[in-house]
Amino acid sequence: MVGILSHQLNYNREMIKYALICDNDHEFESWFKNSQAFDDQLASGDLSCPHCASTQVSKSIMAPNLGKKSNTSNALIETGKSAEIMQMMSQMREHVENNFHYVGDKFASEARAMHYGDLEERDIYGESTLQDVKELVEEGIPVAPIPGVPDKLKN
Repeated sequence: MVGILSHQLNYNREMIKYALICDNDHEFESWFKNSQAFDDQLASGDLSCPHCASTQVSKSIMAPNLGKKSNTSNALIETGKSAEIMQMMSQMREHVENNFHYVGDKFASEARAMHYGDLEERDIYGESTLQDVKELVEEGIPVAPIPGVPDKLKN
């Protein structure tokens, strides 16, 4: 499914969208395979205003439609995929909150004590400063942030 959606997202990059105006000042847009296709349709009279059917049509001034950066992830652009990722992160957070022991701001000291055998090991979560987390990592203590938005920060 992702491949199909990616193909659909890339489809418009292969076409040109022009802002057009007719001799009656009706503005509209139309897609063309390339600039030659626009010229051919205009010359043959196949291009007409959808409002009044006038074939006296010309290009109007339009801001360029810049494509996305090539290094932008399609997964983050696809609204459905982004929502799916957010839902997965929320589910993971919910799992941790329902199955791990909350130790609050004592997270660093509890994690360190368990690592060095001073406390019985158990699954914990809590808050910690960035400095404390860096020190835990430097000591080889496995820690990770909990993905998702905490309930206290949700609207």
